[in-house]
Amino acid sequence: MENLRAFVVAFVFLVMLFEGGLVTCTRNEEGSEEWGYVQVRPKAHLFWWLYRSPYRLDNPSKPWPIILWLQGGPGASGVGFGNFGEIGPLDINLKPRNFTWLRKADLLFVDNPVGTGYSYVEDSNLYVKTDEEAVTDLTTLLAELFNNDASLQKSPLFIVAESYGGKFAVTLGLSALKAIQQGTLKLKLGGVALGDSWISPQDFVFSWGPLLKDLSRLDDNGLQKANSIAERIKQQLEAGQFVDATESWGELENEISASSNSVDFYNFLQDSESDSATLNAMELGLFKEVAMLRYSKYLSAKSSFLGSEDDDIERLLNGIIKKKLKIIPENVTYVLQSMEAFENLEADFMKPRISEVDELLALGVNVTVYSGQVDLICATKGTEAWLKKLKWSGLQNFLGKDRTPIYCGSDKTTKGFFKSYKNLQFYWILGAGHFVPTDQPCVAIDMVGAITQSPAA
Repeated sequence: MENLRAFVVAFVFLVMLFEGGLVTCTRNEEGSEEWGYVQVRPKAHLFWWLYRSPYRLDNPSKPWPIILWLQGGPGASGVGFGNFGEIGPLDINLKPRNFTWLRKADLLFVDNPVGTGYSYVEDSNLYVKTDEEAVTDLTTLLAELFNNDASLQKSPLFIVAESYGGKFAVTLGLSALKAIQQGTLKLKLGGVALGDSWISPQDFVFSWGPLLKDLSRLDDNGLQKANSIAERIKQQLEAGQFVDATESWGELENEISASSNSVDFYNFLQDSESDSATLNAMELGLFKEVAMLRYSKYLSAKSSFLGSEDDDIERLLNGIIKKKLKIIPENVTYVLQSMEAFENLEADFMKPRISEVDELLALGVNVTVYSGQVDLICATKGTEAWLKKLKWSGLQNFLGKDRTPIYCGSDKTTKGFFKSYKNLQFYWILGAGHFVPTDQPCVAIDMVGAITQSPAA
């Protein structure tokens, strides 16, 4: 009860009107947390939540960093899962997290795109249809938060993403740089980190069959079926049939699930369980919907694995957290994965963002790629394949470098490997699936300290 009383603190309510959008901002009594809405377009509202680190150290040569966390999906909630499930100060039982990333940086969570988590639209026509539209909204949000806050402007911003969030991250990095150059955004971009990110869907779908064949989860027949659908996806992408490619992606996941006896796409060492909703969608041939239900179900299962005993994460966010925040509209019901946000982006879902990574590297932006060893959906095999397609001038030197083993604390067992050349870094994280911060929290927090060059690192 003492922790709960400390968590549910007094509030100060502020409404500020800035050029370009309405910002609703609330902060706790200590000033360590702020949250609110930015109306990024008329009747379109993005929810954000900023935590200021109690571990902050003032060092003029290494300013204290800020991490903007972008969840995947698209349509998965960073304010919910990223915050309470992965890296925020409290876990889903509202108990302090030992490996919170606040030890290395301030944390900014955004429910992106609109319609995700607490973010909402007042008209269903206002959902974004492209990654660029989502990033335009995010750039508007950053301008509203940073342009009028001198303290935020002093800290370098690191965009850290997971899964589909990686596509938003690289696009946002370029958008932010352009806005900074034009003088419409006042912040320092510290770098971009891509965790198990859906940067090149084609490379991932071609990685699934061979990887699972090597792991004995597919036989030759299963491999042939998987590669056949992957080849169809490639042809659809080349023909510009992006919605069809998204449908085929769902079909491929379903085929692999059937041939492998339900391998878990987020940890290939495990099996995935199906609930009644998933089974019904499979019977109806709604393979794309099945894939997204599988992702949403995994997020919920992961939350339960992380210690949720009585309440799942949706009950938490619709209950005590909604009461704490006070500003969530009554008609906004929190869901962990917004199907509406995903469906509106289905034409962009299978488009690659390799060229955006290339542009960031060419502009000198620090880019970090990290990959969980037992992830399937964004398998390391696929990540390495798209990375080798970069046109960046330093690629061959990067590929020629030897890897360095990673340890954690006093434990001298190998936890992963690291390679770096100029402004490109790559981390191979052993024993981790799709959600590296939860599977290998010690390695992840050391990695984040290195990425941000945190004074506490």
